[in-house]
Amino acid sequence: MGIRSLTRTEAERRASLLSVERYDVDIDLTALPDGPEVRCVSTVTFTCHEPGAETFVDCAADVRGATLNGTPLSPAVDGRIALPALAGHNVLRVESVQADTATGEGVHRAVDPADGEVYVWMSFEPDEARFVWACFDQPDLKAPHAFTVTAPAAWTVTSNSGDARVEDLGTARRWAFPDTPPLSSYNTVVNAGPFHEIRREVDGHDLGLYSRRSLAEVLERDADQMFTLTGQGLAFYAEVFAMPFPQRKYDQVFVPEFGGAMENYGCVTWSDAFLRRAVPTPAESELLAKVLLHEMAHMWFGNIVTMRWWDDLWLNEAFAEFACHWAAERATRYTDAWAGHLADDKLRAYLSDQGPASHPIHQPIHDVAQAASIFDNITYPKGASVLQQLMTYVGEERFRAGMAAYFARHAWGNTTLQDLIDALSEAGGRDLTGWRKAWLETAGTDRFSLERDGESVTLVAADSARPQVLAVGAYARKGEAYERTALVRVEVTQPRTAVTGLPPAADVLLVNDDDLTFATTRPDPATRDLLFRTAAHLPSAISRGLAVATVWDMLTTGEATAAEAGRCITSVLAAETSDAVIEPYLTLAASIAELWAPDAVRAELTRAVAATCRSLAADPGRRQVALRGLARTATDADDLAWLRAQAGDDVDLRWRALVREAELGGDVASETGRLLERDPDPDAWVRALTVRAALPDAAAKAEVWQQLAVDRKVPVSSIREVAEAFWRPGQDALLAPYAQRYLDAIPQLHQGGMIPAMGFTRQLFPPHAVDEPYIEKARQASEDAAPVVRKTLLERSDAISRMLRSRAGSGS
Repeated sequence: MGIRSLTRTEAERRASLLSVERYDVDIDLTALPDGPEVRCVSTVTFTCHEPGAETFVDCAADVRGATLNGTPLSPAVDGRIALPALAGHNVLRVESVQADTATGEGVHRAVDPADGEVYVWMSFEPDEARFVWACFDQPDLKAPHAFTVTAPAAWTVTSNSGDARVEDLGTARRWAFPDTPPLSSYNTVVNAGPFHEIRREVDGHDLGLYSRRSLAEVLERDADQMFTLTGQGLAFYAEVFAMPFPQRKYDQVFVPEFGGAMENYGCVTWSDAFLRRAVPTPAESELLAKVLLHEMAHMWFGNIVTMRWWDDLWLNEAFAEFACHWAAERATRYTDAWAGHLADDKLRAYLSDQGPASHPIHQPIHDVAQAASIFDNITYPKGASVLQQLMTYVGEERFRAGMAAYFARHAWGNTTLQDLIDALSEAGGRDLTGWRKAWLETAGTDRFSLERDGESVTLVAADSARPQVLAVGAYARKGEAYERTALVRVEVTQPRTAVTGLPPAADVLLVNDDDLTFATTRPDPATRDLLFRTAAHLPSAISRGLAVATVWDMLTTGEATAAEAGRCITSVLAAETSDAVIEPYLTLAASIAELWAPDAVRAELTRAVAATCRSLAADPGRRQVALRGLARTATDADDLAWLRAQAGDDVDLRWRALVREAELGGDVASETGRLLERDPDPDAWVRALTVRAALPDAAAKAEVWQQLAVDRKVPVSSIREVAEAFWRPGQDALLAPYAQRYLDAIPQLHQGGMIPAMGFTRQLFPPHAVDEPYIEKARQASEDAAPVVRKTLLERSDAISRMLRSRAGSGS
């Protein structure tokens, strides 16, 4: 049976026809400890504005029975149950069973390898609630949901609305949750299992944290930080949106085999990969904070106010991504959050936005399958940067006033982009029509440079420039360092803009200083080499980050070599003072050596990164990050011996070192076995598989490919870790057969839902043992694939094509 994707036209017709009063969903999880089945009875009460009309309800589970107003209905076809001859007021009852809880969409049953305990989680974005129970699975048919869940007696159940009434049934317990507020189907959730639970009262909110029992110690370690961040975030958003979170209970549930995090109202679900088994690095702690604040921002942008259709997905995701950096900088100890954004996510967005997968932030979405393809670098980091520019453009106080008006006007309803633009235009006193068209409806990245003619300075856009406000910073040399002597804000309305107020004797002029907009920059030819040399000597993480971003963009467009980019970034690392960017820059430098450098200079660049890591390790605050970097770039026996001595009993570092030793051809079998016995991590088997993935051995490659790509045994949160160890430079002869196997797998890459589809498509795409004709074959093979696969493959193939061109260069 095929499963049809809901089209916009169908959704609009159904929304004009129906108003959903409520969902009463009865869920039976008692079969899950020993079997795969989730049994549901969904009762939907709704009105029809045209009695006698017909429509359909979505249900992609196995329908065991369905009645409309007491009359039996025909079987489901293509994931839909026809609803004929609707009355003015209707009650629909559907019994369904979902038995594909291992690899299917919507609901997942995970077994903890540490103790055999079973955990179940649900995740429904964009339209996967229909795989679990019958519903009108579109965002603008919001309704209260009442969940009643029967689960094994030892299990705890979590859902959106918090305090359940629990009834003891002997071997089971029934959890009756109060009605949720009006929610879209994709914002609802039920999670269950024998969770470890921690609760705390913070500023009038009852906060809960949950994890599987085998990770209780890690959850306890991180609980104080998470409760602090949750309290800070709730207070910040309540103030800037002029609307406190309206529910007392706010839970966060960490579950196995989950990808990322999901903003279910009042009950956020996380991958428990965020519970770091080793003590988190500064960058990992900051990432946890930003994800926590991102999902929390969705309580307002996505849950309380929801986009009407998926063309406005950016109203959810871009805003949450912007807000998490805004909140982190203003309300938490992560005051360099925007610098971290520039050093990592924004670089990926610049690359994506200049390739064949670029698209406008706001674009027409024909159906939900297409919507799944835009959870990407344009919607998230570019969107966040564009909203930061919008706040700069209208002014922060007016921006806040516009947001407060927007939430007050549209709470618990659905909106379009124009509703947001109207609220911000009214509050900001600016007509944003031109801004909207240029920034949200036009793809691509502006590029700026400066022209100097005597004392006059002109900001020049490479093409027509979007309306925006940005800054130009002037820097003067003081010894080896540079200090900022002026900062001039410039409003851009045309391709050439005079910049006044800069000191005539500035040694360096930095375009987009303070990183207020989304635009790449170029030095003029006379100062190109100066930029590469001075990047490390600029005075702030943002100013250094802007120089790195320029050098990176020049590498990706063939205007700089891997050697030049690598040397620049390692020089910045030696001088960097911000913990937010050390780890992203180490990752970037290592990636340039591995993926962008010609064979003739790869070893030299890798040695330079390894030497930088050894130097950074002398600083106690940088030691952990530096040793991890060395574990990726160790080049000889001396590096490995020094790393092992530094690692001591640190199991995480020993695993990392073992991966590198395996790649270099070491005999790692016995040490792998010993580490596996010592490691308390319930998912340590993945670390052992990662070691085997790196081995230059045909049998090991075959075994790992089977488990990773065919059997899909690796948790979605670990796909990248294992795949990166599998695809190593210098192993082309071993890897060549798997390039063909990737092509053969493309028709199946969509299976399991949006997150696995994106992960497998991107991470299994071969960065080595391929050439340009192969990339063209991959693109052709994806033409008939699901939109999310096609889009992800197009984006990744463009990046690898750029890498191939860089590797083919002189490398000087």
